[in-house]
Amino acid sequence: MAQLLQEWGGSGRARVRATAMEQGGSDSAGRLFKSPAEMWREQTGDYHKKTQWYRNGVAYWQGVEASVDGVLGGYGHVNEPDINASEAFLNTLLRDRFPAALANRHLVDLLEPVSHFLEAARESLSPATSMASDAHKATNFYCVPLQEFTPESGRYDVIWIQWCIGHLADDDFVSFFKRAKDGLKPGGLFVVKENIARNGFVLDNEDRSITRSDLYFKELFSRCGLHIYTSKDQKGFPEELFAVKMYALTTDMPKRVHGTRSKHSDVIMLNCFIAKLLYITEL
Repeated sequence: MAQLLQEWGGSGRARVRATAMEQGGSDSAGRLFKSPAEMWREQTGDYHKKTQWYRNGVAYWQGVEASVDGVLGGYGHVNEPDINASEAFLNTLLRDRFPAALANRHLVDLLEPVSHFLEAARESLSPATSMASDAHKATNFYCVPLQEFTPESGRYDVIWIQWCIGHLADDDFVSFFKRAKDGLKPGGLFVVKENIARNGFVLDNEDRSITRSDLYFKELFSRCGLHIYTSKDQKGFPEELFAVKMYALTTDMPKRVHGTRSKHSDVIMLNCFIAKLLYITEL
């Protein structure tokens, strides 16, 4: 059944407005879909289809070089503005939510399902090989698909998810966040940094991912029981690329009160683009 929102007009009669779940979309070949539900039924509508969806996505990235330019499809030059914006956004959140964390950062865990990306990260960021300070090294490296990952209870102040949630079908998107909530410490945050479609969604037939609109994301966040604490648009990317947005999400309605719940910051980065993490974690 279609999901509808009702708005009351000046005459007192209900005016019906479609939600993001009813907006159509397209794939990278230009094919049109009436709704996300139609697309997901076709792509992941049974166990075999969903298994193949995820298998094909990982297979695509297994054929990509573990370098910044490789995972960014030749747009390696956007790496620096991406890092700068991510660092500024994260530092603002830490000052607001965990002010003591800036003086005493702890290590970072990384999750990545493509093994050669993870090995590249391990070589660059492990305590035994990294030239970075202890505060910028990675502690754990998990070679696990996002849809199968369950974080340790109460481990993280921040769970940062960038350029990978588009590989999850809507039901797995919701299931992941419901599981991952338990991985946050009191007052902890999710950060989702993703490409944004102007309307509806765009399915990438090659890497098996979708780019969702801002409204689509917001509806899924609501289904997950998450609230937007703050958000910010990424600046400095070429106009031909998708817009990119950062969302900081809380499990409780934001109160925007400074606190000192944590003396340090434990962060997990979830990313199908592990070469990006080699840089993002060195903040």
